[in-house]
Amino acid sequence: MPTSRLKEYLDTNHIRYVTITHSLAYTAGGIAQITHIPGKLIAKTVMVVVDGLLAMAVVPGPMHVDLRAMKAALGAEEIEIASERQFAHVFPDCELGAMPPFGNLYNLPVYVDEELTKDKEIAFNAGTHRELIRLEYEDFGRLVAPQVLRIGTRTPAELHAESRRAS
Repeated sequence: MPTSRLKEYLDTNHIRYVTITHSLAYTAGGIAQITHIPGKLIAKTVMVVVDGLLAMAVVPGPMHVDLRAMKAALGAEEIEIASERQFAHVFPDCELGAMPPFGNLYNLPVYVDEELTKDKEIAFNAGTHRELIRLEYEDFGRLVAPQVLRIGTRTPAELHAESRRAS
């Protein structure tokens, strides 16, 4: 079972968490809708290659990774979204695209957008497209020790749609 490694790690560290089983969903927006969890609490893991090394960029569900901002924040020479071929072998216990943001379990650095630190809780894929784990951000931060940066952005179309809904 893909989530056993993560759950064992959380249990060993005496972390309180909730596992939410849901119908099949592949996007953060779909997961938020199905589970009735605000999209901003869904931590979306995006695999990136920073100066030739694989890493995790984690942003709130409604956001995208801003590669330019991340490159500048890290002082990197080169950064790009990783192809599935580049990272699939690193996560033998996870469904492709459902990796939890626990890079420490896979010897990968984790970069988290600062927006995720502003809420008490986060939720994220637990290794499958049918299971989510919800826990306190403070516990996540303590276990993973991610580097917190401003790496998330919304597209102009998304910002426009958001402002129209607010009006």
